Amino acid sequence: AVTRVLAAQDSHVTHLKLQQEAPEAIHLASIEAEQARGAVFASHSLSFGARLARNDIRTRLAGEGAEALLNGLYHADGRRHVDHHTRIDHTRPQATSREFYRGLLDGSARGVFTGRVLVAQDAQRTDAMQRCDNLLLSRLAEADARPELEIYADDVKCAHGATVGQLDEDALFYLRSRGIDAAHARQLLTYAFAAEVLERIAHAPLRALGRAALLERLPATARLEDLS
Repeated sequence: AVTRVLAAQDSHVTHLKLQQEAPEAIHLASIEAEQARGAVFASHSLSFGARLARNDIRTRLAGEGAEALLNGLYHADGRRHVDHHTRIDHTRPQATSREFYRGLLDGSARGVFTGRVLVAQDAQRTDAMQRCDNLLLSRLAEADARPELEIYADDVKCAHGATVGQLDEDALFYLRSRGIDAAHARQLLTYAFAAEVLERIAHAPLRALGRAALLERLPATARLEDLS
């Protein structure tokens, strides 16, 4: 599927996506956005299904003062593979972009994130931040995160970062000391890691659907509902 977004001057556009395709499905999707002066574009992507899923998002901040938010959460288990490839082009001054992606990978699943932020020479006073964090829930799961900055302007504020890790043993120990068994403690910390993405979704119905879809994929859901 291909989605084209043209955000006119001072407009606000939000694109919401919940992907829950069948376990053997192949999902390919692309979003192309262009933003005029003062336009605000937000993309919220929740990817929970398909054997192979690829999501491409590109937005071009073509007007001064434009703002972009790319916010994504993905979960994969078994031998599933999920790709996210993003690009944000800053071409005019005083534009702002924020990018937050989080991945949960279990079994032998693999997650790939490639994010590129390009700041043109004329895009002075750009403010851009990019972040991708992955949580490995098994020893066989893999995550590859490659955030990239390409900057040709000299008056900018840009940052990027990526992490790949496991659940915090100290946090697990603390929850165990509070009477929570090991399995439920792991699921509570896993949900808390993912919930940060969900909380950025202002659209309450999608936020609720995303939360329900995530809980379905975490064992010990009933107890987790009580604790979260």
